[in-house]
Order: sequence, then C-alpha cells, then structure tokens
Amino acid sequence: MAATLRIQSDWSRALSRDEGEAWLSCRSPGKPTLYGSVTRRGLSSDGVPDIVASEGFVVGEVTKKSILIACPHENVSTKFLTPYTSFCRIHQKSITCLDISSGGGLGVSTSTDGTMKIWQAANGEIRRLLEGHVYDVNCCRFFPSGLVVLSGGMDAQLKIWSAEDASCVVTFKGHKGGILDTAIVDRGRNVLSCSRDGTARLWDCGKSACLGIIADCGSPINGIAVGTADNSLNLGTPEKPPSEREVGTEGKILLLAREDKKLQGLGLQSRQPVFLFVGSDAFNCCTFLSSTYILAGTQDGNIYQLDVRNTNAPIQVIHRSGAPVLSLLPYRDGFIASQGN
Repeated sequence: MAATLRIQSDWSRALSRDEGEAWLSCRSPGKPTLYGSVTRRGLSSDGVPDIVASEGFVVGEVTKKSILIACPHENVSTKFLTPYTSFCRIHQKSITCLDISSGGGLGVSTSTDGTMKIWQAANGEIRRLLEGHVYDVNCCRFFPSGLVVLSGGMDAQLKIWSAEDASCVVTFKGHKGGILDTAIVDRGRNVLSCSRDGTARLWDCGKSACLGIIADCGSPINGIAVGTADNSLNLGTPEKPPSEREVGTEGKILLLAREDKKLQGLGLQSRQPVFLFVGSDAFNCCTFLSSTYILAGTQDGNIYQLDVRNTNAPIQVIHRSGAPVLSLLPYRDGFIASQGN
C-alpha cells in the first residue's frame, strides 16, 4: 500500500495570495503521518508562483495551474491541479451526484439541499429545476441524446425528464425502497435501477413498465453498471424468451455493488449469475474499464480491479486511504475515484 500525499482542499486559493500558505501531509500505512507546508514567496517574471516547501517535502515543477510535490522519505510524489473553473451558486449544500451531457453542453446534479438542477457546463448558469421527487434524489444521469435525464430517489421512484422544458415524462414505480443507482442500456429504450430493497430492475421506457427483476439479493444494491461482455464469457441462457420490448440486453453483463460485501456479475438478458466476488466491506460503486476489466470500490477504501473471466483473485487492490470509495469513472488509460474524505 503506497503512501498518500495530501494538500488542503483550498490550496489554490491559499497560494494565490502573496505569502500564502497551505498545509501538507504524507501518510503511509502503519507509520506516523508526516506534516509540512508549502508557501508562496511571490511571482516569477512570467506569472508562475514561486513556491517552497517545508522540511521533508520538495517542490518540483510549478505552473499557473499545477504544483508537483514530493516526499522523498516515503518515495512518493503527487501533482496537484487547480480547478479549471468552479460553480458555487448551483447548490447550497453537498452535491451527491452529477453528470455531463454527451455533447458537453449541459450538466445535471443533485444535492443534499433537496434540489436537482440542469445547468450550462460552460458557465454554471442554471437552466432548469427538476421538481417531482419526494425526499432526497440519489442519482441522475443524461440519456445518450443529452436531451433527457434519468433520476432515482428515496421515494422509490424512477423518473425521466425533458432537459428542454423540465417536464417529467415518465415515472416508474415498483421498488419498495429508495433507488440508489441507475444505468442506461444502449440508446435508452431500456433502463436499469437498483434499490435499498435488494433488487435490480429492467424498465421499458416506451411502455413505462417493468420488464423484470434482474436480481433479488436480499441486501441493498448500492451501485450498478452495464457493459458489453467479452466473447469468451458464458452469460447463460434465459429460462424463457425475452420480451420483444427488451432491446440491447443480449451480450451484456450487469454488475451489482452490494451492501453485503459482494460484487456480482449477471447476464443481463439471461438473468443468470456469471461471478460472485467477496470484498473487504460493503461495495459502493462499480464500473467497466473494458469488456474484460472492471473496478469496484468499498466502504473501507479499497478499489478492486478484476478480470471478469476469472474473479478468484483481484488483479490489484488499491488503497489510498480508509475513506469510503463513493464513485469510479474510467478516464483515458486509467480512472478517476472519489472518496469520502
């Protein structure tokens, strides 16, 4: 387990001032945490901050948007990036979920302030307020078209919204507990949801109907992901022919991140189990890196990389801190993870 180098979250603001200072820490499992600071002494002729670090830390490359800091004692270094832009007026409290449309023009987000909003990704200008859920909204995402939004809430309802006029065009009811995550199959004629009630369900958007319970785990399902399976993987055979309303489920595998410490893979069309992996704690989220490689994050801070063709042992387990892993997103040749710290 590697050491973790951290800098306080508002470091870019602190170092934008003359003689500004930000605190550093370097934590290695089983060892005392090393503390220090970085200080701005001024600006160079080309406008790049002149940054120095306290004893035990070394400042490397510095640009207007990033600082490379190393801790030689633990042989670790990290590049810290300033925000490209910040939107402070969209929500009043913590953001719980967000998504960006496929074209990059719009964002949608939910918050503990009880709101769900659509906004311009370029400047944060609020375009629509989506109202209709009772209690908290847990998840939101754009359909591939970028014109429609899917949301799920603690009211056990799944809703589809027009991003153009904020109208709720479809409401799905059937879950017995709050909806915790959603997924969209291909272009979106079918969608998926998972819930505190322990089930994952497949829905037909055109008929506003449930096409079936894909899984009933007896434990809350915190996150789901759907992806195309590797050709060598046996996804099983459906017990009965799928409905003609079921579109795009063939050859797909559904991942379930479960509260009972289990990560499960199912054939989406067959409803048959493909694998079951037991982790160190409750699984909060999961995603596909490719048709063979997947990631899943746990409440105790582990990120598991698995090969779906053989899940007996993980390819690697990444542990940056003990904070819960809340979301995972593939990015270029790697991934982005958010944690509860």
